[in-house]
Amino acid sequence: MSKRAIILAGGKGTRLRPYTVVLPKPLMPIGDYPILEVIIRQLKEYGFTRITIAVNHQAEIIKAFFGNGSKWNINIDYSLEEKALSTMAPLKLINDLPDNFLVMNGDILTDLDFGQFYENHSKNNNIFTISSYQREVKSEFGVLDVSDDHTLYGFREKPISTYDVSMGIYMVSKKALKYIPEDTFYGFDHLMLDLMKNKEKPKVERCNGYWLDIGRPDDYLQAIEEFDKMQSKFVP
Repeated sequence: MSKRAIILAGGKGTRLRPYTVVLPKPLMPIGDYPILEVIIRQLKEYGFTRITIAVNHQAEIIKAFFGNGSKWNINIDYSLEEKALSTMAPLKLINDLPDNFLVMNGDILTDLDFGQFYENHSKNNNIFTISSYQREVKSEFGVLDVSDDHTLYGFREKPISTYDVSMGIYMVSKKALKYIPEDTFYGFDHLMLDLMKNKEKPKVERCNGYWLDIGRPDDYLQAIEEFDKMQSKFVP
């Protein structure tokens, strides 16, 4: 079965400034590779045969680097956004999407088994599958537990909460496209609310491996350090 992936690479990388003043975020280096090249190598390893990169900001630099994908023996083409469309609206610009396809951000460092993720979604006939990760968030403050009559009944010093968060990696059925409007800013959050409102059932598949979004300077520096230690984990 031919596997198709859409990589979202049109953002300005505002959170990662000043690093992204010169380079688009998908070309930020992780070890010897731009982060997007790491992703492309992984997708190739998991049997994907065609990648469409959705571009906008600094599109020509990205297109010049990756070309038609021949360097990695994979077919790469591009979908150009004339304006910022967020994460889901760019899909409406692509006319030849298959029944099921992978959508992901172009700035993610993970060891997710993309092939298994694809197969699970297709086998279960899901309309939308979210790859999730459990992330701990530590409060910067001491948290007061206060009753309705303003009495303190508990205190937690900088508690840690655990959340299932979206990894920015999705499997999408073509059936979901009918909920996405044309030519307007429309993101993952909008689509999830619309799917649930219409009694559709987006699914969540938890990843127990490694995941890091390099969108912030601290996370980017962490990714560089950990990639150096575990490169064989990420690059086939």
